[in-house]
Amino acid sequence: MVYNFRIFKKCSPNGKLTIYLGKRDFVDHISEIEPVDGVVVIDDDYKDRKVFGQIVCSFRYGREQDETMGLNFQKDLYLASEQLYPPPEKYNTTKLQDRLIKKLGPNAFPFTFRLPPNAPSSVTIQQVFKNEVDYTITGPDEEGKPCGVYYYIKLFVGESEIDRPHKRSLVCLGIRKIQFAPSKQGRQPCTVVRKDFMLSPGELELEVTLDKQVYLHGEKIAVNVCIRNNSNKVVKKIKAMVQQGVDVVLFQNGQYRTCVATIETQEGCPIHPGSSLQKIIHLTPLLIFNKNRRGVALDGQLKDEETSLASTTLLASSDPSDVFGIVVSYAVKVKLYLGALGGELTAELPFVLMHPWPSTEKPAVKEKDTSDSPVNAFQHQDTFDRGAISDDDSN
Repeated sequence: MVYNFRIFKKCSPNGKLTIYLGKRDFVDHISEIEPVDGVVVIDDDYKDRKVFGQIVCSFRYGREQDETMGLNFQKDLYLASEQLYPPPEKYNTTKLQDRLIKKLGPNAFPFTFRLPPNAPSSVTIQQVFKNEVDYTITGPDEEGKPCGVYYYIKLFVGESEIDRPHKRSLVCLGIRKIQFAPSKQGRQPCTVVRKDFMLSPGELELEVTLDKQVYLHGEKIAVNVCIRNNSNKVVKKIKAMVQQGVDVVLFQNGQYRTCVATIETQEGCPIHPGSSLQKIIHLTPLLIFNKNRRGVALDGQLKDEETSLASTTLLASSDPSDVFGIVVSYAVKVKLYLGALGGELTAELPFVLMHPWPSTEKPAVKEKDTSDSPVNAFQHQDTFDRGAISDDDSN
């Protein structure tokens, strides 16, 4: 049997440390995260030195151009650290590591890092794009790395794990921690809200139902709206929207919402007293319609590749103290406008927006029973081709 591997490679500035990885995206299965495994090639000049490896989660929560007078808006969390050379006596290797070691020779040594189960997903917060002359949306207005959560593997030469390495003997390669949509749907989201009026009889009832709970990026969201007007007020228009919720866990008040899809309609309106209306509204949250909005959360990027709106963050623990990083959620919000004197009536339903599993991959961890699903809890080759190696200079 023949296996074809794509290998990512990066060297230190002096060329004496080289890292090889089979992939740069590592999947969070909720119950566990895929191990980060690869191979490091060490030059003969470093055979009498120690080589250490670390997984660093870099959390940037402020603009780089605002860092003045020693102020720093970035925290680096070391999620895994170990000595790679001299290697331990016994080491369980994967099939890819065995083939790399066979191909690269005796100076190649395997490594495996395991991330903690509560490690945050890779998320980027979109920056503003503005022209300095006429203030049209044309070019980047902010410089430096955008806010977000980033991961990279750090290999260096030193005497201990806490040494400050020299840049010439340091190699860093960016990776991502991602999640995919669960195969099982949760309960169908549905809510009913009512509003009565102090000086008039009857009440206004709004029922909102989604056709399912888990949606894929680019998929239309069907919002079933049922309005029963048993009051003497008149419903003048309906507004439906998808809101992206971003919770920067580092701050006490670091929560905000951004509308990423909206429809405002008067079709079927006005809804007079004693009448009702049932209709389906379709919403599609896409990044292409939100490229000019500051603060929209995006999936983590490697280099300048295309990305999308950030996926919903599924958490293994419901305890807020176990969560850090940036947590993303989505909700459909339907609002009825009753005029200046009648006010408004609003209903809200959370849902999950994620990417599907790639067709070439399957979940490595068996899913639990539906009752324990994190979605239900979300209610509020033998040959090695050297030509396939890609040198990557991004962090």
